[in-house]
Amino acid sequence: MKLRRSSVALLSALVPAILGAQQVRHVQLATADGILEGVVSADGRVRTFKGIPFAAPPVGPLRWREPQPVAPWQGVRNAVEYGARPMQGRIFDDMVFHDSGPSEDCLYLNLWMPADTKQDKLPVMVWIFGGGFVAGSSSEPRQDAGNLSKKGVLVVSMNYRLGVFGFLAHPELTRESGHDASGNYGLLDQVAALKWVKRNIATFGGDPDNVTVFGESAGSGSVSALVASPLARGLFKRAIGESGAFFSQAHPLESRAAAEEKGVKFAEAVTGSSSLSALRAMPAQALLDAALKMPRGTFRPAIDGYFLPEDCAAIYAGGRQSHVPLLAGWNKDEGSYREFFGHEEPVLANYVALARARFGARADTFLRLYSASTDAEARRAAQDFMGDQSAGFATWRWIESQRATGRAPVFRYEFDQTLPLPSGSAPDRVASAPHAGEIEYVFTVLSSKHLPWRPKDREVSELMASYWTNFAKTGDPNGPGLPPWPAYGPADGYQVMHLQGSGSAAAADAHRARYEFLELTGPGG
Repeated sequence: MKLRRSSVALLSALVPAILGAQQVRHVQLATADGILEGVVSADGRVRTFKGIPFAAPPVGPLRWREPQPVAPWQGVRNAVEYGARPMQGRIFDDMVFHDSGPSEDCLYLNLWMPADTKQDKLPVMVWIFGGGFVAGSSSEPRQDAGNLSKKGVLVVSMNYRLGVFGFLAHPELTRESGHDASGNYGLLDQVAALKWVKRNIATFGGDPDNVTVFGESAGSGSVSALVASPLARGLFKRAIGESGAFFSQAHPLESRAAAEEKGVKFAEAVTGSSSLSALRAMPAQALLDAALKMPRGTFRPAIDGYFLPEDCAAIYAGGRQSHVPLLAGWNKDEGSYREFFGHEEPVLANYVALARARFGARADTFLRLYSASTDAEARRAAQDFMGDQSAGFATWRWIESQRATGRAPVFRYEFDQTLPLPSGSAPDRVASAPHAGEIEYVFTVLSSKHLPWRPKDREVSELMASYWTNFAKTGDPNGPGLPPWPAYGPADGYQVMHLQGSGSAAAADAHRARYEFLELTGPGG
């Protein structure tokens, strides 16, 4: 029988795929809940397990409850695909997901480990994604940890509940909790994932007593809260924060009472009743649709009296946080000058006028610290201020607080590496080191983003991955062949490691006066 040319072409395309599928190597490991089957990477260097349940599905009567234990399973559970991402709308354009879609049943984690290690107790790094507590997933390709694990660490990432599903507070929830608390379910999910790691990670060759928790943006804020929370004590040994902390003056944490009041008003607006039962009866998509009509940030972490018994700043000030080494910092271009100028022309005269209106008697000090003498300098100064407001200052306060009372070393960085501009960018577009721009570098997955990457980008990526994994191994980012990174403190002028191409080096903090000024003035100037 003769085959048509199209059929021959189809077979030619399928045969390699079929042979490749036959060559996939599977690996099985037994956890406390059952046997998992993951895969070995094509190069034979990484073993991966995805979509591992670390808590019972938070659906039906478990909606808005503390995460409950996983029901053990019989036989072998496939662990080669990501679990569903948390319920969310399309909020951030830079987020790409490799999962099956959003679902209320989202409490899954993933694990990457070197396949050829001879070590029984690998250092463990547990990643928490960002997204403002309203978006994100552990399935983003820029967070694939296969390459990072090749540096001799075991990496775990987890999902956690977001938005109304993760942070609704309500008086009825408070009464039924058994802890006189409600809200912060997304943060409790993170604790549950860390407990899973503590209980199971030795099976995978990880050291349950050498865990580093790290995250970016909302994930970094989560790390600052986990260090503060008594519920997370003893679940990790070190912490890394990238661009965020629960120390913001512009967006302070609400009290439980204030969060409960919001929850009641939401219930009344959506169901016509303040009763919790009507909210629990709503389909997940209908509940999400209603929540997305509310201002962003309506449902967010609060001082619930359980996960956070008081404000983070007070916990750190009293030395009641976990005393763990901290590596933290932020990116040079976290903010946008457009946020500062609003509808005004971004020129020097308007910059001065807006500063005087905002800071009043302190405007001259502001204009000295965020100095500008040209229109271009005014735009840069406004961008610096907005970056400090959005991420820099809160992260600085966290670093300062842990240095003051944490009884462990602190290391601070600034990510200065500008990302390459996309091909075909407008001639006047300026390269920057934006918020979240460091993620691909840390995970050494620059290929996850389609940019014309340069050798210096790969150099910075290799450097950051080495620093991050060295810190996870020993509590110190330094290592052979790396630029020296001194601990942060007054003895050496508060040294900051500047991460940028071949010029990466530590230097005394040049902007400390800016943060001290913001601490005095508060969010309103």
